[in-house]
This record gives sequence, C-alpha cells and structure tokens, in this order.
Amino acid sequence: MNHSIYMYIFVMAAVTYLIRMLPLVLFKKEITSPFLKSFLYYVPYACLAAMTFPAILTAPSSGMIAGAAGLIAALIAAYWERSLLTVALIACGAVFIVERILEYII
Repeated sequence: MNHSIYMYIFVMAAVTYLIRMLPLVLFKKEITSPFLKSFLYYVPYACLAAMTFPAILTAPSSGMIAGAAGLIAALIAAYWERSLLTVALIACGAVFIVERILEYII
C-alpha cells in the first residue's frame, strides 16, 4: 500500500510537468491574435476566482465573514490594477486580520 502513494505522486508530477511543458514545445511562434492574447491575460485571474469563491461560500460562519472581507479587499486591489500576487496577498491579509478580530470579539 505504501508503494501506491509513490505511484500517485509520480503520476501527479508527470501530469503537472506535461501541462507546463507541452505548450512550450507545441507553440513556438509568437501569438499574434489580440483575442487570444487578451484571453490568456485573464486566465490567472479567472483561476484565482474559481478557486477562492467556492471557499468563501463554504467557509464556517465566522470564516464566511472573513472570506467576504478578503473578497472585497481583492476586488479593491484588482480595481486599482495591482498584480495577481499582490491581490492574493492583500486578500489573505484581510482574511487573517478579520479572523483575528472575530476571535477577539467572539
């Protein structure tokens, strides 16, 4: 049974590597389509939203308040055109601060 976990880790590593390596190998020409460029520009933001929004809705009662605060902070940071990493860090910081405040109040 212990050997099967190594097989799972190997398969996950191979799939992750292939997903990152294949576009570099298959598409060697520069992308000239403005539509495709704009689509690829927004993919990281859409993935971040797809991962975080369900977590906000399924968080525990106090966590949902903190999640909503993080969402609002992320929206404000994104509106001011901050980078993806900055938006994620601001949202995490807002959630952390609101959770600490709620712990103190409750």
